[in-house]
Amino acid sequence: MLKAPPSCALPLLPLLPLLALLGAACSDGVRRFPLRDPLWRDADLTPVSVPCKPDPEAPKDDPQHRLCTPEPYVSSFAWDAANNTMFRPVSQFFAVNPGGESVNVNSVDEVPDSSWFTNRIGKKPMSAEELVRGPCGDKTLDPEAPDGSWVIDMGKPNGANPGFRVNVEGVGKFMLKADPAEQPERATGATSIAARFYHAAGFWAPCDSVVYLRPSVLKLSPGLKVTDNSGISRPFDQAALDALLAKASRRGDRVRMVASRWLPGRAIGPFQYEGTRDDDPNDVIPHQDRRDLRGGRLLAAWLNHFDSREQNSMDVWLAEDEDDKDSSPGHVRHYYIDLGDCFGSEWEWEEISRRLGHAYYFDAEYALLDFVTFGVVERPWDRAARDPQGDIFGFFSDRDFRPELWRGGYPNPAFMRMTELDGAWAARTLARFTPELVEAAVRAGDFTAPRHTTFLVDKLLQRHRAIMARYLTRLSPIADVALAAPAELCGVDLARRTGVARAQDLRYTAAIYAGEALSPRPGPAVRPSPDGRVCVSLPHIAADAGAPDDAPSRYVIVDLLNGHAPGPLRAHLYDLGPRRGYKLVGLERPDDPSPPN
Repeated sequence: MLKAPPSCALPLLPLLPLLALLGAACSDGVRRFPLRDPLWRDADLTPVSVPCKPDPEAPKDDPQHRLCTPEPYVSSFAWDAANNTMFRPVSQFFAVNPGGESVNVNSVDEVPDSSWFTNRIGKKPMSAEELVRGPCGDKTLDPEAPDGSWVIDMGKPNGANPGFRVNVEGVGKFMLKADPAEQPERATGATSIAARFYHAAGFWAPCDSVVYLRPSVLKLSPGLKVTDNSGISRPFDQAALDALLAKASRRGDRVRMVASRWLPGRAIGPFQYEGTRDDDPNDVIPHQDRRDLRGGRLLAAWLNHFDSREQNSMDVWLAEDEDDKDSSPGHVRHYYIDLGDCFGSEWEWEEISRRLGHAYYFDAEYALLDFVTFGVVERPWDRAARDPQGDIFGFFSDRDFRPELWRGGYPNPAFMRMTELDGAWAARTLARFTPELVEAAVRAGDFTAPRHTTFLVDKLLQRHRAIMARYLTRLSPIADVALAAPAELCGVDLARRTGVARAQDLRYTAAIYAGEALSPRPGPAVRPSPDGRVCVSLPHIAADAGAPDDAPSRYVIVDLLNGHAPGPLRAHLYDLGPRRGYKLVGLERPDDPSPPN
């Protein structure tokens, strides 16, 4: 169920089938949730059909081939950068665009599974083995494969990291990319680590894994060419391959690269961080109003994924008929790709490298302030310094990291609309990454020097703590709320579990408001546990029989405060009587302790 504005006159939107949170009692201003289960699966996973059209690149053996997929979208880096840096901010300044909360949120303040996001670590614990396996499953490249068994069938024409595609019989296609010579092991390690964080958090990410290969395992297909962004073509022959491998990082006689498994289905280009696709019937929620896209800002901030622009994403069409990827019906899935900029990417111009994560490439706000103050204000990038223990990670650090101030390379339409509720949701998800899981993810980077692993783990844990301290303290951090028994409501205080709130500083209290008038009732005692779990026993206010199950007389609101966040965790329930117990129907996180009525 999606959140609706507090208006009794608001019509139901036929294009948003998840919408279900119109209050039953608008007269008293209290949102009342209907008696139904939370929605955990978005309708955008339902297969749809799109019109077919001739294939402009039909193969010779099938000249009548047709594409029954959405139109491919080609994203212009120059236009996207100019639009989001200059034109869009100006137009937004003069437009009537009040913002508002995210739309794709269910009745318990969470994001349902969708073509964009799947609840993974946020819904159930994840082992280190599960996290490392991540998006790869069991299909990975075997570096001990026989000589010549990895057939190179495509060169990589552009991007920061050189590479090529291999086709391995029985395993599939993989894009292999090397590290820039000036930062050996960082980019290949970064994309392998970040892909696992993104996947575990719930996003769709590619299978990226570090591999140390023998050059002899490669077999070059003859006649290959690559065409760069400027339209210039050149051969991808043995000389080009040898030059690429000569510059790659090595461990003994092995070449270090990252193997990125080819995405499934038919690629149809990047997704955009605002608007919708006109040719995807499932795409009805403006992207800038999706909580998963907005909240993704905190994951990007944690990893310093400053290059989180639309070009580093990819939509794929997944046809129901797996043997014909160009057929309908099917649905679109949205991937985050090219994560190699994380953890301290360096540019030729050091002044830009210092600013990454602190300011946009062109930041009008800071430029204006510097002009007004004659540049006397010291900025975080003025203090940035490389750490000898993490020399391959550039200026990546926890120093001066303030998650609410983090900025990518240029403004991101969804990130800029992140609200406190969106940030709190993202923080509740990131809170599940324990130190053990962080270390397991970093070890997937397979760095040669142990100090690089130690450095990155430490910086990530410090940045993680900064995010928790900021976004688990303004709104209630109590999560995993459920009925542990017919009349016992329990949850987990993530502020206590993550250590950003000390046990001695927490004072748990509960308040109950019940019946048609939501009259105050005696507050039950709260039973906290050292692991952060908190429970309250609920008194019954209604009998098993009598009033209908959804009668206002059965409605109960429970406010649970931890004494640290200003507002409560507000649970909405129906008391179905002693025999059937309570039914949890909604959760809210107000920013102040005022009673619901």
